[in-house]
Amino acid sequence: MNQLAHKEPLLRRVRRAVVKIGSNVLADADGLRVPRIRALAGEIATLIGGGRQIVVVSSGAVAAGGPRLGGRPGRLEWRQAAAAVGQPALMAAYERAFRSHGRAAAQVLLTHADLSDRRRYLNARHTLRALLALGAVPIVNENDTVAVEELQFGDNDNLSALTAALIEADLLVILSDVEGLYERDPRLDAAAPLVSLARAGDASVAGAAGPPRSGVGTGGMASKIDAARTAAAAGIPTLIAHGGRRGVLGAVFDPRTEIGTLLLADGDPLGRRKHWIAHTLRPVGTLHLDAGAERALAQGGRSLLPSGVRAVEGTFGVGDCVRCLGPDGGEVARGLVNYAAAEIERIKGAHTRDLPRLLGYKGSDEVIHRDDLVVMAPPRAAS
Repeated sequence: MNQLAHKEPLLRRVRRAVVKIGSNVLADADGLRVPRIRALAGEIATLIGGGRQIVVVSSGAVAAGGPRLGGRPGRLEWRQAAAAVGQPALMAAYERAFRSHGRAAAQVLLTHADLSDRRRYLNARHTLRALLALGAVPIVNENDTVAVEELQFGDNDNLSALTAALIEADLLVILSDVEGLYERDPRLDAAAPLVSLARAGDASVAGAAGPPRSGVGTGGMASKIDAARTAAAAGIPTLIAHGGRRGVLGAVFDPRTEIGTLLLADGDPLGRRKHWIAHTLRPVGTLHLDAGAERALAQGGRSLLPSGVRAVEGTFGVGDCVRCLGPDGGEVARGLVNYAAAEIERIKGAHTRDLPRLLGYKGSDEVIHRDDLVVMAPPRAAS
């Protein structure tokens, strides 16, 4: 596929974009690369001046604070402390850089919990939209000083995809310390060709991704591919490019310039609420289904009934998100349950007419209604 043939019509539609900047672009072992921050701020200001809205998702707080601390790098408490020291320095660098272009930089710190709670999710969206309407540049980062499991977000790759879906962006740009996705690991094969264009859902794309390139950031190409798939589920394409290249964003937004790896979205985008269920919520339990229920969900667009449930794992309540696994153990769907785990344990395999007898009441015919259920399609094979 030819990147330029897809890039021009795509860029004509881009009015709002998320630019994720990795730790390896912004910092090294000695701390922040302030000149690089200034250069990127100038490029972003130019894009905004041209009529586009840009949200920045920035890594770098831990990398900025680490050199100023002693202790034992790598421990969770050390990373939280480094983030607490580094976040003010990171934002000060952004504030100075954007102020020189007449733009206000706005700090937005999020945790996974902020995006998992529907009310806080909508509040975050309203805040970001208000900042964009006022011409400010939101700088989104994970609140690493209080995050625990959330430090596993990757180096904000997944957060950037969720932010893109949150604000209904037209494009996600991920700036890394590599040119893009290669067909083979370029560290092992210097002649490995760059993948210029692919679809985010292609199985071959995930197979080409490797482990992190250095110890400054926490994510690698695999996390960027996962982020591209999350964005693609909302109908948002992703472009991965080298953030150290001079004029990189100008090239990204120039339809005449081929740069990096463009990963296209495929198929119909999920509605906003279903995207939230599928990609923002973390399942807290598992339902094992029989073959008939698997077919009804995956192929028929049906709700999950008690009769199709064979086993229950985990402790969860009404409204929690759970995974639904088929007989082979593969994830078929995930959704919000109408009954708690203990109740589903009592009604699994039963017909809906038996629910009043088994539970003493009947709240819903469905364990998960189809409006609260998302089919998790496996990556399709490359053609």
